[in-house]
Amino acid sequence: MKRRHVLTAAAALATGASTAAVLRKPTKKPQTSQSTDLASPNIGKNLKQFRLATSWPKDFPGLGVMPNRFAEYVNTMTGGNIEIKVFAAGELVGATEVFDAVSTGAADMYHSAEYYWQGKAKGFSFFTAVPMGFTANEMVGWIKFGGGQELWDKLSAKFNIKAMHAGNTGHQMGGWFKKEINSLEDFKGLKMRMPGIGGEVIRRMGGAAVKLSGGEIYQALQSGAIDATEWVGPWNDYAFGFYREAPYYYGPGFHEPGAALSLGVNLSVWNSLTVTEQAIFKSACRHANDVSLGEYTHENAKALKTLNKEHGIRPRIFPKQVWDKIGRISEDVVAEIGGADKQTQAIYKSYIEARNSYRHWTEISDGAYITARKAALENR
Repeated sequence: MKRRHVLTAAAALATGASTAAVLRKPTKKPQTSQSTDLASPNIGKNLKQFRLATSWPKDFPGLGVMPNRFAEYVNTMTGGNIEIKVFAAGELVGATEVFDAVSTGAADMYHSAEYYWQGKAKGFSFFTAVPMGFTANEMVGWIKFGGGQELWDKLSAKFNIKAMHAGNTGHQMGGWFKKEINSLEDFKGLKMRMPGIGGEVIRRMGGAAVKLSGGEIYQALQSGAIDATEWVGPWNDYAFGFYREAPYYYGPGFHEPGAALSLGVNLSVWNSLTVTEQAIFKSACRHANDVSLGEYTHENAKALKTLNKEHGIRPRIFPKQVWDKIGRISEDVVAEIGGADKQTQAIYKSYIEARNSYRHWTEISDGAYITARKAALENR
């Protein structure tokens, strides 16, 4: 991807607009018929049209496509009876303004990451990712079967929102660094783009956590405003061209081991949907979640190969002493966040109990298998 194209796409994420969103009305009355066949769009039904504001650049690989998949699925499953227009960051409201827009009814729904709303309630962070937290599979287990969705519903309802997972980027990388990381000393004074709870871990490691939107990162690396950055994984990182400015690529990411993205629906809009329509929305979210995880697995592998073959990038693992320190600090920081208030305490307690239960199975299944597979293939 040419650099000017990368920066043009990235700039969209940094822009903001304050255009008020309103529920769009049908331009003409739907046709009437005795048929109720879903394959016959808008027959005997009222056409419903909604606006979905996202936090992502328009059609950006992965992130920008997830909400489009959701909208297309809903449209297909309702026989065209529900139309959802997707707006990229800055087209309707700014990237970080989507929550307020949906909460107030200025927009109908958003696609974003829940940890962006931790300034409103600390508990939101647990529904995207926290340091040393769930993998993508473990997150699904907690949300669907461990009581996570019920806790999330109670929290979101306070803000007039119904939220569900509708995407996952899988395990994220630790980040791009201008210099090698060989010891704990290398974090002293390090200026790193790291949002959320992960940023607090960096601060306690002796560094400085810098908050930047996606579109601001490359220029900050180029100018020296930051020394390192995390973003997503090889696919999205390669698209932004970070390897040009910070060639040392470290992993795995301690901060987002399975980052889940969400659809938030204005609660009044959600309650206006029929039971069937709500079921279709939930199914569309599961579809977006499953497809995105598969897509990131496939595209990250391809991008990593390109980074290696064409640009000489060889991923590195943080030294053990760094990992040990990160692990201890992460547990302390997440516990402090988890004690913020009674509602967050309930979320934290449920989350940690599930994580500590799931991890034994994950370690003896996926973890042990991957280690064994690596050894077997390397010894051929």
